[in-house]
Parts: sequence; C-alpha cells; structure tokens
Amino acid sequence: MENWVDIADVDSFRVGTCRTVEVGGRQFALARVADRFHLVDNTCPHRGTSLGAGTIDGDFIFCPLHGWAFDLNSGSCLDRPEKSVKTYLVELRGGKVWAKLGAFAAKQN
Repeated sequence: MENWVDIADVDSFRVGTCRTVEVGGRQFALARVADRFHLVDNTCPHRGTSLGAGTIDGDFIFCPLHGWAFDLNSGSCLDRPEKSVKTYLVELRGGKVWAKLGAFAAKQN
C-alpha cells in the first residue's frame, strides 16, 4: 500500500474530531487539528481499542478506554514511551484527504 489513497472529504471533518477510516481492509484513525489532518494506526497498543473512537486535545489523540495519549505528529505515547503508533503522510488535494499508506512519517507534510 505504498500508493497515495483518497481517504476522506475535508469538509466531512469538524476541527478537533477524529474517526476510524478503512482502506484496503485496514483501519486507521484520522484526526483534524485546525487546518491539518493526521493519520495513525487505529489500534491502541495497550488493549487494542480503536483510537478513532477517542478524543482530540491539541496534537494528541486519547484512547477512549484508558486515556493513553499519543502525539499525532510522531505517534509517541506520553504514558508509555516504549509504546507508539505509526503515523502516515497526509496531504490535502482538491478538498480531499490523501494518505501515503505503508510509509512511516515522523511528521505530516
């Protein structure tokens, strides 16, 4: 899945929200922070809960089960630094959110 994929309409996301998106049978958490979008693996490494069902505060997504915080820019977990989630490159093109899946990104373009 190295290709760029159209994953959502920009206008379908309010600022400060996130949700689960599925691409090619795989689930990801997509979050909108101001005019930026972030895409991370959907599964919390703690108990496997959907991060797309979590909440957003600034550049952090919080697991809805136990509240673990993950940095949307790096994927780092604040509560357990040895646990993290992958982040993916995201671009906005013509009112759509595009993601380069399979490519780890330390930050969003």
